[in-house]
Amino acid sequence: MKQMDELKPIPRKRKPNQTGAFLAGIIGVIIGALLVWILTPTDKLPQNNSVLNNDKQPSQQEQVNFDIHTDITDIVDQVANTVVGVTNLQTVKDIWSSDEMTRETGTGSGVIYKKENGKAYIVSNHHVVENAEILEITFDDGTKAEGRLVGSDMWTDLAVIEIDDDSVENVAAFGNSDLLKRGETVIAIGNPLGLGFSGSVTVGVVSGKDRSIPIDFNHDGRVDWHADVLQTDAAINPGNSGGALINLAGELIGINSMKISQETVEGIGLAIPINLAAPIIDKLERYGEVVRPTMGVTLIDLSSIPAQQQVVLNLPNDVKEGVVVNEIVPNSPADVAGVKRYDVVIEMDGERITDMITLRKHLYNEKEVGDTMTMKVYREGKLVEINMTLEDGTTF
Repeated sequence: MKQMDELKPIPRKRKPNQTGAFLAGIIGVIIGALLVWILTPTDKLPQNNSVLNNDKQPSQQEQVNFDIHTDITDIVDQVANTVVGVTNLQTVKDIWSSDEMTRETGTGSGVIYKKENGKAYIVSNHHVVENAEILEITFDDGTKAEGRLVGSDMWTDLAVIEIDDDSVENVAAFGNSDLLKRGETVIAIGNPLGLGFSGSVTVGVVSGKDRSIPIDFNHDGRVDWHADVLQTDAAINPGNSGGALINLAGELIGINSMKISQETVEGIGLAIPINLAAPIIDKLERYGEVVRPTMGVTLIDLSSIPAQQQVVLNLPNDVKEGVVVNEIVPNSPADVAGVKRYDVVIEMDGERITDMITLRKHLYNEKEVGDTMTMKVYREGKLVEINMTLEDGTTF
């Protein structure tokens, strides 16, 4: 039996040297990094002194200054010094003694619109200057001057103040509020919340034109007047009253007057259009008051008279609106023209009269002292036409 051949080990394939390959890769990375470092300009490498030099303070970033100019900033620079603060000072009694002292009772704003013969003139709101014993004017640079009330008008909420022109540099130019468009940019300048925020600038658009806002002058819960105003979403707050509403031509196109102050209402500011304000400003400056035509009567809204009492008026069933003549002043235009008590006014110069507000607006906005007015009234159930010549006065 042949002896079996001695078993021989099967030769294995030799594995590549892994350690050598790893070292070769590391060396390749290092060489590549060195080549990049050598070939890259040093001014493009990031500098971080706080990392490279721990014992040195981080370098300060270079500050770049830009002088920003826009249409709005240029306009504000041009007109800001025409807007002033108006402080209403009155004598009040100390609650702890009988001593009297002069105290600030309110602040508002005003706009310098005219300068001549050593005087300058400021337009503001009636409610800003109402009952003031002293008016203190604060300019944009903080200097102060004493103001003298020339005149004010409750119905339009406008007032004119006179000052010496020593500190006056510029005056505001009147624009044309009739040309305003909805969406047009406007700038409001004034002193919201008092002189601590003097010269504040807010920017918005014309939200609406020909707005009619009800006003209760004596706070009896009944509307006395409807003010025609511009609506803007530029922020207007207490203290802005009397300030300027400016267009992008740098022109005064409104006198900021009031703000609807309800928690549910935001972004509604109101201003008196300059085209309505200008003739009132002129009358206040020249005469110290606005002389309005009068009929010489006292009136009651027909709608406020109970139905049982309306029976005595003997009105047609379809007459539901109008104004009832309650009393007639002797020798007044109404008396001379033959107006009778309980006449119900329904029309003036062809314009329908529904209540005392529409009657006031026609009388105050459409007529002048000395004008002839044609009025239609119901008298004992019959329609009567009356012509009268208006005179000046402080009542209807």
